Order: sequence, then structure tokens, then C-alpha cells
Amino acid sequence: MPERWGQMKLPIDASRIGCSHGFVVSGQTDLRTILETMQPNLSDLQFGFGTMPDPAAALRIPGLIATFLEEECLSVIAPARALAESGIAHSPGWARISLGIHSSLAAVGLTAAIASALAEQGISANVVAAFFHDHLFVPWEQRHEAMAVLSALATGVLRE
Repeated sequence: MPERWGQMKLPIDASRIGCSHGFVVSGQTDLRTILETMQPNLSDLQFGFGTMPDPAAALRIPGLIATFLEEECLSVIAPARALAESGIAHSPGWARISLGIHSSLAAVGLTAAIASALAEQGISANVVAAFFHDHLFVPWEQRHEAMAVLSALATGVLRE
């Protein structure tokens, strides 16, 4: 990781996203409860994963939803159209499914259960765990099939 990134702070306006500093609420830890009440929500936007050499520039990407500072550079997730229009190299073709349940970061087995159920149907899943919710990125062409798999998982069909 370039040394200059270690001291860079990205200016995030918490009031813009409805958060307040220090806001901590415990999420659900029981796997069965999480699966039964996960409430998957499919976004109508197609997303892409891109890379950028300049972390500060990421904040100018319309609709940016995630960043991750890796050794090589900054990875970003944003609507594919915004990445393309911003001239950012990216891999398009991903649908975002957000789980409505507030699962705890300490919950055990959620990623494994979901990834296994999707994998059995030949659907890849990139999981991003944020503080309140988990977000799955599945191939755009398989998004409706992925929703059906999650519905079956929630009703117990795939767990019995």
C-alpha cells in the first residue's frame, strides 16, 4: 500500500447518510433467526467493481456504495453506469441484494449458508458485510434466480 494512503482520511459527511458518530446497536446473532427474517431486497441498478489509484477521487463517483483499500490500490463498488461515465476501469454486471435483517458482525455461519445455497445453483456471490446489513453481489443475469434461492433458504426449504 502506498505510504501516502496510510495518513489519508476520506471526508465523509455522516449527516448526509443519516448516521451519527458512535451509534452502536447489537445485531442478531442467531443464524436461524437471521435466515428466517433476512428480507432480501434486490436493487434495480447494475453495479460494478472498479479500481482507483486515488482514494480521494472515489468520493466523486455518483452512487458510490463501498470502498476497500487493498495493497494494490483502492477497490470501489458503484453503479456500473457511474463507473463507466467516470472513466474508471471496472467489472460490470453485478446485482446487489441487501439483507434487511440487522445481523451482528459476530454472527456465525451466515456467509457460509448463503454462499453454499447459491453455489449449489451455480451462482457466484461476493458478500460485503457492513455494520447493519450484509450485501450480496451476484451476476446480473442470475439475480432473480438468486432471489428465489434466498427465499427458499428463508422458508427453510434449503435448510431441512
